[in-house]
Amino acid sequence: MIAAGLAPSGDAARLEQVAAGFRIRMTPAMRAAVQTDGPADPVAAQFVPDPRELITRPEELADPIGDEAHSPVPGLTHRYPDRAILHITRSCEVYCRFCFRREVVGDEGTLPAREIDAALAHIAATPAIREVILTGGDPLVLSARRIAAVMARLDGIAHVDLVRIHTRIPVVAPGRIDPAMLAALRPARLTVWLVLHSNHANELTPDACAALARLADAGIPLLSQTVLLRGVNADADTLADLFRALIRNRVKPYYLHHCDLARGTGHFRTSITEGQEIMARLRGRISGTCLPQYVLDLPGGHGKVPLDPGHAQQVAPGRWLIRDWRGKTHDYRDPDA
Repeated sequence: MIAAGLAPSGDAARLEQVAAGFRIRMTPAMRAAVQTDGPADPVAAQFVPDPRELITRPEELADPIGDEAHSPVPGLTHRYPDRAILHITRSCEVYCRFCFRREVVGDEGTLPAREIDAALAHIAATPAIREVILTGGDPLVLSARRIAAVMARLDGIAHVDLVRIHTRIPVVAPGRIDPAMLAALRPARLTVWLVLHSNHANELTPDACAALARLADAGIPLLSQTVLLRGVNADADTLADLFRALIRNRVKPYYLHHCDLARGTGHFRTSITEGQEIMARLRGRISGTCLPQYVLDLPGGHGKVPLDPGHAQQVAPGRWLIRDWRGKTHDYRDPDA
């Protein structure tokens, strides 16, 4: 990153410490999307390591959304009755500096065959599971052959109706969205939805837009998820530009995530109040088709919660009571509260 001019040479020693704790990777497509020098660029800021990652706040966690608390077998998270997450790989084409799985990505590669077998057996033995979410890592780092093989096995589980794929690949490595991958994403019976992770309109290069067009033209419905990030997109104008760009590319904005409590990510995190104010400014400025739901993944594995008055009540400056999908309440404190 220093050699490419993306990080200051004076930070070399501290960046080596960052690299010892968290994986670093940035694709040529994302390097080409950087428009200004240095890590302040909104694309560079997402992938270029920063010495501030060495600062761990007391509230930050190795597993901030509680994947392990709901893992009946390795590689599977079963948090909600009707859906399960299958972590078929721990690898990504880029490693986001704010990732909530930054403690585990890059460590294990593809889920071993015996663990895929065990995960699929759990899904097959659990009729309540109607939807399987492929994530990781990024599932689309795998070959089209491997993706097709997993899809075929899920296609054979009668009670599974839907597969959702969470990925950055169409943006960060758009060339991987080729005819073989498109064919792999269209199993015989299952409905497949693709959820694109994108945080800034500058990521949507001509090549990325072409990849999204190939997916949409193949009949694959497209949603997006975005993380609210200080220094990248934490203002209404920037998010409006992104959400409009996504809609132009036939991608429906789905979730705006409050930044999770992953270790070393405090410099990215806004307060909930800031996020709510941004959402208020977006309403009326952009159409409902462009507007995602602002959500928090509760620490401890309690699930996603909309950050609206029906679910989030501020009881003191920076202190919130959050009601989860089961009706239980949880204490949440903003970073500087």
